[in-house]
Amino acid sequence: MSKLFVVPTPVGNLEDITLRAIRILKECDLILAEDTRTTSHLLKHFDIQTRMISHHKFNEHKTVDQVAERILAGETIALVSDAGTPGISDPGFLLVRQCVQSGVDVECLPGATAFVPALVDSGLPNDRFHFEGFLPPKKGRQTRLKELAVLPTTFVLYESPYRVLKTLTQLAECCGPDRLASVTREISKVYEQTVRGNLQELIAHFTQTEPRGEFVMVVSGFSEKNNREDGRSSSK
Repeated sequence: MSKLFVVPTPVGNLEDITLRAIRILKECDLILAEDTRTTSHLLKHFDIQTRMISHHKFNEHKTVDQVAERILAGETIALVSDAGTPGISDPGFLLVRQCVQSGVDVECLPGATAFVPALVDSGLPNDRFHFEGFLPPKKGRQTRLKELAVLPTTFVLYESPYRVLKTLTQLAECCGPDRLASVTREISKVYEQTVRGNLQELIAHFTQTEPRGEFVMVVSGFSEKNNREDGRSSSK
């Protein structure tokens, strides 16, 4: 049966891909890749010969109709992003929505995503949480930070190394310097590291240590105690 498969790919270590994901990528008729150059390394590593075409945020709004039509015509297509699960701060939502509206069967495989390990590793409450992803770079940024600051649950942000200090500073201004948080970088890679502490301590750390890699920030909710717990500021 023709179908759209949404296939998570490793965020770091290539061993994090599932056996089922490898099989789907080998058996499908076409792979839609956020960046074919990035995905080609993954396909080569697992000896996957399936043809690829580009599907990214700059062209997805123009191609979703065509992709849905191809699947309705009998093709099985897999969607991948550069890393993690497509649609989570990556292209994918528009295509999935179009396929659903067109009556195309859609199946998302379970697999890698960056925010879950960072959230669990933070040591902050995770029974309920808010996933924010990337903050607006300029317009609406301060407004959104103030809204996040009063959430009663832990919230999760993605951030580039170039804005880590800026974001931590703005969080401290909106949430208070004693708000507990955790910053994880390079998840599933050789230099993976988690730094825990209050926002003031994290600012001090990344002022002394240049941020490198891809970052996930986890911040405790407004109702959480701000007193540092034993071992909270340790790194690993």
